[in-house]
Amino acid sequence: MNFGITEAQRNLDAEIEALLNVEKQIRLAGDVSGTKKAVTDILQLCFEARAWKTLNDQIVLLSKRRGQLKQAVTAMVQQAMQYIDQTPDIESKIELIKTLNSVSAGKIYVEIERARLIKKLAKIKEEQGHIAEAADLMQEIAVETFGAMAKTEKIAFILEQVRLCLDRQDYVRAQILSRKISPRVFDADSSKEKKKPKEGDSVVEEAPADIPSLPELKRIYYELMIRYHSHSNDYLEICRSYKAIYEIPSVREDPAQWIPVLRKICWYLVLSPHDPMQSSLLNSTLEDKNLSEIPNFRLLLKQLVTMEVIQWISLWNMFKDEFENEKNMLGGSLGDKAAEDLRQRIIEHNILVVSKYYSRITLKRLAELLCLSVQEAEKHLSDMVVSKSLVAKIDRPMGVVCFQTAKDSNDILNSWSMNLEKLLDLVEKSCHQIHKETMVHKAALKV
Repeated sequence: MNFGITEAQRNLDAEIEALLNVEKQIRLAGDVSGTKKAVTDILQLCFEARAWKTLNDQIVLLSKRRGQLKQAVTAMVQQAMQYIDQTPDIESKIELIKTLNSVSAGKIYVEIERARLIKKLAKIKEEQGHIAEAADLMQEIAVETFGAMAKTEKIAFILEQVRLCLDRQDYVRAQILSRKISPRVFDADSSKEKKKPKEGDSVVEEAPADIPSLPELKRIYYELMIRYHSHSNDYLEICRSYKAIYEIPSVREDPAQWIPVLRKICWYLVLSPHDPMQSSLLNSTLEDKNLSEIPNFRLLLKQLVTMEVIQWISLWNMFKDEFENEKNMLGGSLGDKAAEDLRQRIIEHNILVVSKYYSRITLKRLAELLCLSVQEAEKHLSDMVVSKSLVAKIDRPMGVVCFQTAKDSNDILNSWSMNLEKLLDLVEKSCHQIHKETMVHKAALKV
């Protein structure tokens, strides 16, 4: 039996040697198609004989031969990549990928193949539980500089890099990588005809069949952004990410998909601190006709828009079940601090409402309106003043809060001059009316 294996090995070596001599003659003659055929035939022989070690050796040998043609190296790498999934075990697979990786390193004409090899190797490492190693492998490749790679494949590759960074909790690098993708790229109209490449332009390759479409990539991108922003509890950015997912046509058409997304949009809008962007999103969401399908959430947003004090206990009792139910919906729970932050937002809303109706109010009365102790009311008010959400001054000895803004001398003079103009207008109108009445009465007396 051993003799048979040795004989087969000898036959293989003899056939390879003969083909190598042919390849040398063709290569030195500068015949591109002949060299490509000779190189791929050598690899095919090794593959059919299932001689994986010989295959690796021949790949390295052929790539290092003097004056080896670029087209031959490209054909060899592409041919060997087809054998990766047919290897007998994981060790052979990793060895073949590493061999091809070392051959294609630094060669710009096989950069796309190298990127795909690294992606396969990273997937194997991740399956083995080496997430940090997989992330480091993926970060070596800067696909955004690859002119010939399809746009969808580039995006999918960068998103994979971001996902691995999030898995290893490297949030800084995840943010840097995510900025390589402009959100505008997802809104590009793919139905438009592709321009024919001019002479001299690099031809863009077609994306492999396993690469998702642009709308699917958009959803993956925003789901990763939600994961990233959830780390820092940036509720407004999470809300904007859900809003982008909500705008995807396939989501808008299916109520089973858009209802959970719209629920999340409503919750994160309520959890977001008050600012112009939040206010704009709140009003645009209230105008959405689909909100009538979930009336409870319409009521919740309506309460925030209405300039009235919200009772926290009654609101929490009304929406507690909906809040708890979110963990069973798409995207999971709203976060560990969400309930505490919701109470904080309601207090902030109430303070803003009070500031609209009162120019001066005692701390005691403010605390009563907010259903808080005097110390808590003062703390929340101070936090809002520090974050510049509100203009207020607290006179602690007197226990009075003043919500009026301090005017400078120019503003005061302007208001006085405007008041004087209004007064003079009123005097002039009154004189005109008196004069008119006098004329009417004189005319009546003459008659």
